[in-house]
Formats: sequence, C-alpha cells, structure tokens
Amino acid sequence: MTPALGLELLDASAAAVSVDAAGTVVARALVPVAAGAAPADAALEAVDAVARTAGSGPLGVAANLADAALAAAIVAALKQRYAGPFVEFGPTPTGTAAAVGEAWVGAAREVRDSAYFATAEHVIGGVIRDSAPVFGASRRGAALAWLSLNPVEREDYRKVGCLEAEVASSGIVRRVIWRIKAGDKSRVADAVNGDLASITVDDVLSAARSGDGVSISVMRDTAKYLGMAAANLVVIADPEMLVVGGIMATAGDLLLEPVRSELARRLPRATLDGLVIAKAVLGVDAPAIGAARLAAAAVK
Repeated sequence: MTPALGLELLDASAAAVSVDAAGTVVARALVPVAAGAAPADAALEAVDAVARTAGSGPLGVAANLADAALAAAIVAALKQRYAGPFVEFGPTPTGTAAAVGEAWVGAAREVRDSAYFATAEHVIGGVIRDSAPVFGASRRGAALAWLSLNPVEREDYRKVGCLEAEVASSGIVRRVIWRIKAGDKSRVADAVNGDLASITVDDVLSAARSGDGVSISVMRDTAKYLGMAAANLVVIADPEMLVVGGIMATAGDLLLEPVRSELARRLPRATLDGLVIAKAVLGVDAPAIGAARLAAAAVK
C-alpha cells in the first residue's frame, strides 16, 4: 500500500496523518485555522505537510463540523487542489472514521463487530459490522451526540444534541459553573481565581481527583449519561467489543468503572456477559487514521 493520507476537519484546525501499509503513522500535522483565513487553506496545508514528509497518496477526509455546508466546501476545495488521488466517500463522520482506525490497528484489531464511543470536545461514535463500517442512509450513522436522554427540551439540545450538551467538555464545564453560581463551594473556582469563564474540563477533572465535591458530583452525573448512552449503543449494535475514547479513556480513573457499573445495571445479562469493554489506544489520531484506511481501501 502506498502511503495513505487521512485528514480530520476540526472546529478550529485540521489534523492530517500519513500511514503506511501496517497502519503506522509516519507523519502528522496539526494546522490551526488562522483568524480570517479559509478553513480549506489550513486543511490543504496539513495535507501538504504530511505529503512532503511521507509522499503523496490517496486522501480520505473525516469531519464532525456543526456546519455541514462548510465541511462540504472544504472537501470540494481539496478535490480541486490536491494532486491525489482524492477518494470521494464523505467526508466520513469522525466517529465512523475513528471506529475504522481502532478496528484496523487499535483496540478492536481482529474484532469483526465493534462499536466506538468517545466524548471530548464533541461526542462521536461509530459501528463496525462484519469488519466494515456502518454509514447509514445519509452517511450520518451513529450520531450519538443526538441521543435523547433527558425528557426536558432545551435550546442547546436542539443545537448540538442532548448527549453532547451534557457530556462534551463544554457541557461538563457548564454544569460545574451552574453549581458554583447556585452557591456551591468548589475548588475549581479557587483555582481560576473566580474567573469562571476560564474553567476548562481539565480543571474539573483535576478537582474531582483532589476530592472536590462539586466536581465529583458532576463527573458522577456525566458517567450516568455516558453509561446510558453506551447501553443504548450496545443494545442496538450488539458488538463484540465497545471501545471507549476521549475522556472515558484519558480519565478512566474517574469514568470507566462508573460507566461499567451503569452498563451492568442497564444491559441484559446475556449481552453484558458477551461484551468486552476496552479503552481506545489511538487517541486523537484515530479519525485521521481511519480516514486514511478507507481511502486506501477505496483505490485497491
């Protein structure tokens, strides 16, 4: 396999990798979108950076942008400007691409039926069935961010989806800020000298590890939402393995066991007994690696 290139379109940057036939990343680049610049320019710069190092090859694109028209425009620009071959199959949803990456050279290697679920800046998911990705009729399959887990209707649910509004990084931070503004005392506020707008999810995780009651409570609620969502994904996809990524992997000390407990409470015993739960191993490279894999397979 000639080096294959994978590109992930992010909210404010573009991340590209070049992978060899064994799935090893031989070059990577992360290019921020400069103020006033076209996102397509950052995407092309990222692709060019890895191509200069590892050579040109088929290019696949993964995206999870809220603005679908922008993602389509970036893909159209790349098709015109990249020497290629440019493989048209998307852009593939980030979660599906990450699932492909983990099934190829990650936690789910040699597993025929797997599901991927991660939360960080966004909530993403993907399903692999009989070693092939499941895209769905509109190629938006496994859009876990939009799982409806709260009967209350809120404006942010209609913008980004119920699950993402609650458990993505911004949702976790928002719930901590709500508690602080309601009068609850938290070390998080002290750590930022009262500047609540500067709180990050890492501040919340650090405070939870140090025993902060508000942060522990918010992370407990986060784990409940994540466990409910994971249970819904498992009963629909019926995978051999559930691969969890994002903060479920990097903050597994806070989330993984509570998520497992929630799954145990909500899944049929036969389903739970046959399920392997594994932490993702490819990290932030997973979507771009998966996009590269799909591009390489498409030109064979």
